[in-house]
Amino acid sequence: MSIKPSAEKTDELEWIKSSYSTSEGPECVEVAASPGTVHVRDSKIKEGARLAFTDGSWTAFASFAASR
Repeated sequence: MSIKPSAEKTDELEWIKSSYSTSEGPECVEVAASPGTVHVRDSKIKEGARLAFTDGSWTAFASFAASR
């Protein structure tokens, strides 16, 4: 995982909001995929800090989270 700014332009990514986020309640996270990297950001603070995961790290995290 990385919290450093990515070399690619993340403003050109297609961000997808979590299905747990609603327009009537607290927003959550958004993710965007690019070749070899999955980006994660707070949907309320779009220009704030962002995380970047390798494909393998994201798969491991998603599998772990789904089992909880």
